[in-house]
Amino acid sequence: MKKIFGTLIVILISQIGFSQDYQSEFQKYCETNDTVNQLNTLKKWQSENPKDAELFTSYFNYHFMKSRQEVLALTTDQPNGESLVLKDSLNQNAGFLGSQIHYNQTELQKGLDKIDEGIKLYPNRLDMRFGKIYALGQIPDWENFTSEILKTIEFSSKNRNQWTWTNNEKHNGGEKEFLLDIQNYQLQLYNTGNDDLLKNMREIANKVLEFYPNHIESLSNLSITYLLTGEYDKGIEPLLRAEKINPKDYIVLGNIAQGYKLKGDKKKAVEYYEKTAEFGDERTKEYAKQQIAELKQ
Repeated sequence: MKKIFGTLIVILISQIGFSQDYQSEFQKYCETNDTVNQLNTLKKWQSENPKDAELFTSYFNYHFMKSRQEVLALTTDQPNGESLVLKDSLNQNAGFLGSQIHYNQTELQKGLDKIDEGIKLYPNRLDMRFGKIYALGQIPDWENFTSEILKTIEFSSKNRNQWTWTNNEKHNGGEKEFLLDIQNYQLQLYNTGNDDLLKNMREIANKVLEFYPNHIESLSNLSITYLLTGEYDKGIEPLLRAEKINPKDYIVLGNIAQGYKLKGDKKKAVEYYEKTAEFGDERTKEYAKQQIAELKQ
């Protein structure tokens, strides 16, 4: 029995050693952009330890990086990042020459399929889930981006935010850190400036509130999706819920005041700007007093 147990330990240590060696080797070839040896390493790694969690993340990174293609393009609108301005004979802007990023869908799908395999085997690996969400945001594929966030929120209630990260190490963020990450994804949607994505923000906010009903940031996000579309009563309602959770949150109070102002209810707007001034910092107090003065004119 002791001999068998000792043999098992040797095998386990051997497998861990292989994994770490292949992981380092793959990373080395990533740094030199040597895709040929990246793939060779992945194939050897798969033959030795086909269910290694880091193998799936490495395959995902390989396909994602390989799918990314940067091309020069001539456009009439100024692209993001650096670009060359082209002038006409009258020295007027005629166009812009800059780089654009495209993703090869076939190659990208291979990476997404690999990370899906990894998530199925290791559902607590938050880095796998966030890696997939990041890639979907880069494409961008906002529908699947949102869908993956919703799945992750649902699973957070099952594992109680007991997540792991690279090399299956414990992720120490807990509920607070997790919800902050979800908040950043909502901000990513908001920063697109695309009003069509307000429904995506709304879906995410509602999903968070399904499992974390006292999450004030999600109540505020939900409110924004209605205030921006002129549905003021629907926008104010979640803020009033947030006020009950924390009556001294001056950001929430200020947003309620703004909601009533947009609605045209000056009396209520003044009431909540007064509360904002009572609990806010100096800058907020000054702004609230200005708003009150304008509303009372």
